[in-house]
Amino acid sequence: MAVIECATCQKEFDTQKSAAVPFCSHRCRQIDLGRWLNEEYGLPVEPNEEEPLHDLQDVQEQVE
Repeated sequence: MAVIECATCQKEFDTQKSAAVPFCSHRCRQIDLGRWLNEEYGLPVEPNEEEPLHDLQDVQEQVE
């Protein structure tokens, strides 16, 4: 029996009783996915010389 903390709600649960590991339930898994899709989470990016970061204004101009 491995007990871990849910990545979304921080409730402890038995990993053998959940099909949604590292989440305690499919609901928590969906909440996490929604946060990624709403861009509430993000990965840090460091610009390099070959591929500099574009600021929001540059990206908006490209879309228009």
